[in-house]
Amino acid sequence: MNFLDTLQASSLFFVSFISIIGLLLGSFLNVVIYRLPEMLKREWQQQCAELRGEQIKALPVYNLAIPGSGCPQCGHKISILENIPIISYLFLRGQCSGCHTRIPFSYPLVEALTAILSGLAAWHFGFGGLLFAVLVFVWAMIVLTFIDLNTQLLPDSITQPLLWTGLIVNLNNGFTDVHSAVVGAVAGYLTLWSVYWLFRLLTGKEGMGYGDFKLLAAIGAWLGWQLLPLVILFSSVVGAVVGTVLILSAGHSKNMTLPFGPYLAGGGLIALFWGKQINQAYLAMF
Repeated sequence: MNFLDTLQASSLFFVSFISIIGLLLGSFLNVVIYRLPEMLKREWQQQCAELRGEQIKALPVYNLAIPGSGCPQCGHKISILENIPIISYLFLRGQCSGCHTRIPFSYPLVEALTAILSGLAAWHFGFGGLLFAVLVFVWAMIVLTFIDLNTQLLPDSITQPLLWTGLIVNLNNGFTDVHSAVVGAVAGYLTLWSVYWLFRLLTGKEGMGYGDFKLLAAIGAWLGWQLLPLVILFSSVVGAVVGTVLILSAGHSKNMTLPFGPYLAGGGLIALFWGKQINQAYLAMF
């Protein structure tokens, strides 16, 4: 029996294996979450300098691979033993071994969340080509969630390829038929676009960013228009509850800005795993 046969024969081994892959990948997702906004910032600064006619300075190479990981405070280079997912964080007690600066808890959180959701995807969808597509969707939702929490940005470099990937996956009825996927992409974008402009006309303020439109369009492209009401419902309810709790418990202003991307991503994940069952249960009630 070869390795692939073993994966198919034992569901426990298969789920455990995918969870470990997710745990290891979580470290890379942390790199994307931290570095991609900085890469975009540098690119925007260079473009602005070019438009102003300024001489563009050559900057050190900075991408997802270079330079190697290090402490942003003291520059201590992270060794292999210090880069073991979750275990290294616990061993170091959440501190840099060089300067003892606190390591953000988001790092092990992303690793654990990636492992758990990857394992859930393996258990829910089983062995097959569709699982790879599911994992891509799940990992993208995690990255977008934490980038939006940190910077209130939803990069086009993730949302736009995610949209096109969803349409491609559904060419062969991966999650839904391609017609529902196309309508889902259009409806997802136009729904939040309409809400944005209605809110702006009524209040003169911007209630959300264009990245939210693109994210919901991508979710619609993956899951189809039928699950969009569920995504919007869950994301809106959770967003309202979290916003209310923050205002009441921490004394935040009612006018504070909350990123909506994490709630859309959460609604998208709920719809991915249980959306069809929830819709069927709702329709059965009536």
